Amino acid sequence: MSAGDVRVDWRALREAVRDTGLRAWPLTRAVLAGTVALGSAVGLSAVAAWLIAKAAQMPSPADVALAATIVRTFGVSRGLFRYLERLASHDAALRGVVTLRERVYDRLAGSGARTVMGLRRGDIVARMGGDLDAVGDVVVRALIPLGVAVTVSAISIAIVAVLLPLAGVVLAACLLAAGLVPAVLTLRSARIAAVEGTKARAEVTAAALSAMDGATEHRVWGTSSAAARALRDADADAEHAHELAARPAAWAVGAQSLFSGIALVALVGLGVLAVRAGDLEGPLAAIVALLPLAAFEAVGAVPTAVMQLFRSATAAHRLRSLTPAEGEATADATPASSPSTSPATLELRDLRAAWPGMTPTRPVTATVPPGGVLAIVGRSGIGKTTLLTTIAGALEPAGGAALLGGAVVTPAHTGHAIAMTAEDAHVFGTTVLENLRVARGSVTEDEAWDVLELVGLAPWVRSLPAGLDTELGADGRSVSGGERRRLLLARTALAPAPVLLVDEPAEHLDAAGALALRALVSRVRGEGRTVVLVTHDLALLDIADQVVSLDG
Repeated sequence: MSAGDVRVDWRALREAVRDTGLRAWPLTRAVLAGTVALGSAVGLSAVAAWLIAKAAQMPSPADVALAATIVRTFGVSRGLFRYLERLASHDAALRGVVTLRERVYDRLAGSGARTVMGLRRGDIVARMGGDLDAVGDVVVRALIPLGVAVTVSAISIAIVAVLLPLAGVVLAACLLAAGLVPAVLTLRSARIAAVEGTKARAEVTAAALSAMDGATEHRVWGTSSAAARALRDADADAEHAHELAARPAAWAVGAQSLFSGIALVALVGLGVLAVRAGDLEGPLAAIVALLPLAAFEAVGAVPTAVMQLFRSATAAHRLRSLTPAEGEATADATPASSPSTSPATLELRDLRAAWPGMTPTRPVTATVPPGGVLAIVGRSGIGKTTLLTTIAGALEPAGGAALLGGAVVTPAHTGHAIAMTAEDAHVFGTTVLENLRVARGSVTEDEAWDVLELVGLAPWVRSLPAGLDTELGADGRSVSGGERRRLLLARTALAPAPVLLVDEPAEHLDAAGALALRALVSRVRGEGRTVVLVTHDLALLDIADQVVSLDG
């Protein structure tokens, strides 16, 4: 799914909110705190209006002492409960995002690699970062403000209706219009802005990461200006999307100001008529006239909340396309029981590999018993890595099948029964030991030193400032090409899978490195594990039991 393939998906949003583990009480608690905070503003306006009008009648201080105290109480409680509402809402939202992030990561780890292999790295970062946060924002910026708007509006209408029923009806109509009309004005534009905004933010992230990751190559090939231009264009699209989002917000604010003004004028007029008719005392009429000034503060959050709902729904759809919902059956989902990790025969039956829209490789047939080594050769671009990816179960075969122990290889095998070390496998910006533990989290220091000796890296690691605890640069940029390749080979040897797929293991290796590679393959096959190599180095073919050429 491309970055632009986004849409509003309310079902995905409901599932994402459910996956946050958000309970009714934390949400209710936040709405109650927000209601008391804004309700204090409404109460402050009502009591202050009564106090001002009553003071004009020159009463005794005792008659207004209680009202003055209530005004101060509402003034203090507004700030206090606003703070409590922020604590409650952000606590619920942040806990929910942590839970959602854990569940999404678990599903992503258990799903097939094909779900992400077609995405750019920047788009994956945007989804796992910004989109997750956008789902969390729906609690703080949409659900709670809408709940508070409903409760505070109801309280305001009730206060006015008790004093003057007709005024209550007018206020209810104006509040309803101030909530619904801006929402309708926002509706279509918000949909476009949310979709375009999500797409634009993903493009900015992807362009920025592409420019930074390839900074050295851009300088060498003189393409730095093109990368910068792509980032500027993406940023311009993001600014345009922001403008699209701002336009309906401006119209919504104008509509709210209009209905607020109508309510104020109408209630002032009704209050004056009620006083002249003797139906209402002057101080109470002041409450009717001035209360709308505070009552409309709650519905002022409606347009922003609607915008956030669309933004969060779009983000939830992008997340849902990346990782299927819990319990949803997909071709990539890991079955309840993981495949066996015991040594088994690997069979390739007329296996053909290709990415969608590409020409498949020639059919490959081979049988590799436990402890066997299969080498795959062929000219550049013919599909050797694609075939290796298909054997790993990360890509659907274009024809034929790969079987392990008589069972068809599926995405469930990837990382469990079959481990693959890609030519450009990632080296993480952490310690040497933790980079080795990527293969198996239980790797001890003794095991690490043993495999480092095997691949000839032990002297280099001992020379590092902190040995195994030395931090490596992001993506291994602080190590040479040969050291990086040997580190990846060591990681391969530590993987517990019975089938190891290695792409171009001899690249950047000198003669000593090639000997280390041979020693590693010898150890692995001695453990009864199967090795499949993709290589251009024909000098390595003597370690293979079988050789398959994709050249025909």
